[in-house]
Amino acid sequence: MSEARKILVTSALPYANGSIHLGHMLEYIQTDIWVRFQKMRGNQAVYVCADDAHGSAIMLRAEREGITSEQLIDGVRAEHMADFADFMVDFDNYHSTHSDENRELSSAIYLKLREAGHIATRPVTQYFDPEKQMFLADRFIKGTCPKCGTADQYGDNCEACGATYSPTELKDPKSAISGATPVLKESLHYFFKLPDFQEMLQQWTRSGTLQDSVANKLAEWLDAGLQEWDISRDAPYFGFEIPDAPGKYFYVWLDAPIGYMASFKNLCARRPELDFDAYWQQGSDAELYHFIGKDIVNFHALFWPAMLEGAGYRKPTALNVHGYLTVNGQKMSKSRGTFVKARTYLDHLDPEYLRYYYAAKLGRGVDDLDLNLEDFVQKVNSDLVGKVVNIASRCAGFIHKGNNGLLVDANPAPELVEAFRSAAPSIAAAYEARDFGRAMREIMALADQANAWIADKAPWSLNKQEGKQDEVQAICALGVNLFRQLVIFLKPVLPKLAQAAEAFLNVAPLKWADHEQLLANHQLNPFNPLMTRIEPAKIEAMIEASKEDLAAANQPKGNGELTKDPLAAEINFDAFAAVDLRIALIEKCEFVEGADKLLRLSLDIGDEKRNVFSGIKSAYPDPSKLEGRLTLYVANLAPRKMKFGVSEGMVLAAGPGGEEIYLLSPDSGAKPGQRVK
Repeated sequence: MSEARKILVTSALPYANGSIHLGHMLEYIQTDIWVRFQKMRGNQAVYVCADDAHGSAIMLRAEREGITSEQLIDGVRAEHMADFADFMVDFDNYHSTHSDENRELSSAIYLKLREAGHIATRPVTQYFDPEKQMFLADRFIKGTCPKCGTADQYGDNCEACGATYSPTELKDPKSAISGATPVLKESLHYFFKLPDFQEMLQQWTRSGTLQDSVANKLAEWLDAGLQEWDISRDAPYFGFEIPDAPGKYFYVWLDAPIGYMASFKNLCARRPELDFDAYWQQGSDAELYHFIGKDIVNFHALFWPAMLEGAGYRKPTALNVHGYLTVNGQKMSKSRGTFVKARTYLDHLDPEYLRYYYAAKLGRGVDDLDLNLEDFVQKVNSDLVGKVVNIASRCAGFIHKGNNGLLVDANPAPELVEAFRSAAPSIAAAYEARDFGRAMREIMALADQANAWIADKAPWSLNKQEGKQDEVQAICALGVNLFRQLVIFLKPVLPKLAQAAEAFLNVAPLKWADHEQLLANHQLNPFNPLMTRIEPAKIEAMIEASKEDLAAANQPKGNGELTKDPLAAEINFDAFAAVDLRIALIEKCEFVEGADKLLRLSLDIGDEKRNVFSGIKSAYPDPSKLEGRLTLYVANLAPRKMKFGVSEGMVLAAGPGGEEIYLLSPDSGAKPGQRVK
């Protein structure tokens, strides 16, 4: 038997400034399934995580709520831990980046980098809020777009015309925090010399540690040449002060990944069999895996391995990158009720329904996963209730009534038993490769075979015939054994169902190797229903509750101020009537190289083609999904020359911004080029 592997696993750290939602849960469920599988196989798998607890956003929210930053992050951490526990995400340790371990490790790593010559300093000029006495990040500055003149735009991008610019180019800039007019001020910043690690990163990113598509994306950044990374922020800031630099703090993204190490170190102090250095030293035989979303690849695949290399630590064995979650084919939406918090889901539905659905849809790639609620109901009811649980419920009654719950020693279908046993290596390989969708398909194919065999033998009919009782007991005994095999294969995904099945089967917690043996002459416990069907009404109630969450968020704040933005200045009717509004067909939609928020749309407006840049990337992470859609288009807006080309007009969208932006679409029957009156 091969020696047990030593495996350390992490998920990205959730930010301690808000609730967990179903998009977050995709990653934690994916990671938890993989870790549970490794533990079932007898490996020493350790799963650690923590709240990402630093940054200006947390400091400012705590100030608004009249509490300390520490009180805020403690409350959010308790909420996060309760949500994860109820979704059966089984961390070995869940810590906080605001911890003694993280402070010590962050300082030690920084000092090692500094001693090795990987830290630089130089002055940086940025906007400063004279009222709040703090430097302002781009997202905390608003003003009038220097290109199109639209008011109330953020400091780096205009949501109206899609232009990108420096915050210093904004007209009439205002602090989004205090409303004060910011002033330009110089400050000394600290930089990590990422270009020092260019060659190492080019080799490491092509060493099999990443999915091919991720490595290809990183190659674009590497080929363009790496830039030094600003790792400092000025006081006031909630975080760790940089050694020998009073008033300077580590940028949150420096100490966040070090939080993986800190959480593990905190665990090592309680579990003497774990040795921190044995996992983190260079040349370690332990394995290190990070599960992350595709939006934070640059931090984990460039900055993080370079920091580790420069400080003398080992690098990750692999990064497992996943895509975004969509609901019913669209971006999660608060207005539609599909932006569902973890707790709202738990108030209405069994968490194992979602664990199974995610598993059934997750592959090795970074494609987005769609939670289609209609398909969700059908698949869970069909697979888990109609196939897996159905086997046990069909057979248990005959064994209890006909043989006092004693499972006889019988194997009336050796070829079926062998099919189950021989499928185990392939299912295990799919779990190992994180191809959970393939594993679920293979498991359900076995369930189909078992149900077809039981239906063919029809023990309910045989039970009515004289002298057939032994045959009934043999059929049902094998049925229960096949159910047990399926439970073993599904246990990483459905731990609660497995626990209930173990109680019914009267067995110790099932391990992966248990699939090799059948139960014989074994006493069962009474059978209780293991899982119920999803009622569509519960889905509807969850969606309505999520809309209520949005309604609550739009209530007045404590100071009487509404959370929604005020109306823009009025225009007269003649100005509005001058707008040439047409129907446009989106023929092609693609990312704009080098732009953080822009998409390039190629439009058919009936009599000609137009090219438009639109700042809606945050709402549409898969731009191809917009292709073929009709939208509303302002045709007589003067062309705007931008850094990336000429934008010929504007498509219309609505929403509060960020991920909540929706392209306006006409009713069915509209055609490209039609004017809207």
